Amino acid sequence: MVADVPTRRALLTGLTALPVAAAATADERKERRSKKRKPAKPKVPHVDVAIVGAGVFGAWTAWHLLRAGKSVRLFDAYGAGHARASSGGESRVIRMGYGADTIYSEMARDSLQYWKDLSDSASAPIFHNTGVLWFAPQGDAYTAQSLAWLQANRVRHEHGDVRWLQDKYRQMQFYQGETGVLETETGALIAGRGVQEVIADAQIAVERVVMPAPLFSKRIKQHALPDGGTADQLVYAAGPWLAELFPQQLMNKIVATRQEVYHFGAPQGDTRFAPPELPVWADFNNGRIVYGIPDLEGAGFKIAIDVHGPVIDPDTVERQLTPAGIAEARAYIARRFPGLASAPLIGGRVCQYENSSNGDYLIDRFPGQERIWLVGGGSGHGFKNGPTVGKRVAAHILDANLAVEPRFSFATKGTVAARTVF
Repeated sequence: MVADVPTRRALLTGLTALPVAAAATADERKERRSKKRKPAKPKVPHVDVAIVGAGVFGAWTAWHLLRAGKSVRLFDAYGAGHARASSGGESRVIRMGYGADTIYSEMARDSLQYWKDLSDSASAPIFHNTGVLWFAPQGDAYTAQSLAWLQANRVRHEHGDVRWLQDKYRQMQFYQGETGVLETETGALIAGRGVQEVIADAQIAVERVVMPAPLFSKRIKQHALPDGGTADQLVYAAGPWLAELFPQQLMNKIVATRQEVYHFGAPQGDTRFAPPELPVWADFNNGRIVYGIPDLEGAGFKIAIDVHGPVIDPDTVERQLTPAGIAEARAYIARRFPGLASAPLIGGRVCQYENSSNGDYLIDRFPGQERIWLVGGGSGHGFKNGPTVGKRVAAHILDANLAVEPRFSFATKGTVAARTVF
C-alpha cells in the first residue's frame, strides 16, 4: 500500500472529503464557495437492503433478496472476488460429508444445486464434478458418521478399504489400515469467478465504497449510506473485516489467520493428477487435514495443509509463500503422490480463513439492532455453503419472526481458539 494513501481503518471512522480539483483557480474556488448548491443526489435514493461485502455470502444474499423482489445495493471496498477476500482465488471444495454435523451436510446438499445451476448458465464452468475422496484410519468416527449420512440420504458414493483405495488410485500412496469414501456428486468450485458470476446473474453492480459502521437516522428511521442514500436494513457480510468494523462486539470472536496453498505442475502428458483420474481429496490422518484439488483449468495440482496460521490483517499482510510451507507441502507430496515428488512449484497463494470462535457461521442481528445483520465466520469451509447462507439471511429479512439458528447466533461466539471444520 502506498504510504500517503489513507488506510482503510482511517476511512472506517468516516468518509473522506472529495478533493477540490487541483486545476481550479483561487477565483473559481471563491465563486464555488459563494454559491449555495444542493448536495449531489445519491445514486439510488433508497433500497430495502444494503449489503456490505461482495464475497460469497454477500453475493448470494443479494441474489436471493433480488429474486424475492427486494431492492438491494451491494458494496465492497475492493470489488467482487478480489485477491484479499476469503472468497477470492482459484478453487474451493464442495462436499457433503461432515461426520455427525448434519447441519452442514444439509446446507452443502442444498447449495450444490444452486452452484450447478449457476455453472450451467455461466460463460465458463463454476462447478467441476470431480468427486471428493477422503481417507482416514479404519474405525475413524468422522468417516463412519459421514458414510452413514450419505447412505441415509441416498447420496451417491463409493467406499472401501486400503486395497480398494490403492486399486482405484494408483498414483497415490495409502497406508495399511486406511479406509476411504468417495462422494461422486461433488467436487470443486471456481472461487473468484464464481462470486463474480453470482453477482452477474443477480444483475446487480458492486459499488466500490469503504463503508463505515452503521449510521441510523432516528428522524426517518432508516440507515444512511455513504452517498446520502438510505436503506431499511443492513447486512454486513465483510468476512475478515467484520471484527475490524465492530471491534467491541467481535474482536477475538472472528479472527483472520494466514493460510498458504501451493500448485505443482505434472510432467507433460501425465494426466494422472487431473480429472477424471484424480478427484478432490482430503487426508484425515494424524489429527489434521491435508487436502487438494486436481489440476483444473491449467492451474496445476493444488495442495493445502489445513492448520491455522498466524493472525493477520487482510489489508496489509504480505502475501508471499514461505520456504518452510513449500518444503512441508513437498514432503507430503513425496509420501502420498510419489509421481509428483520432483514436480515444479508453478504457483501458490496466501489467503486467509476468517475463523469464528466455535467454527460455526455467524448469522445473527447486531446486538440490540433489529435491522442490522452480521454474517461471517466462514472458518475455512464457508464458500461451498454461500448459496444457503444467503438464502438463510434473506429468509430472516423477509420474515422478522424467523428464529435464528442457535449455533449461528452471536451469543455462541466466545473468544476461544477456533476449530477447523473444512
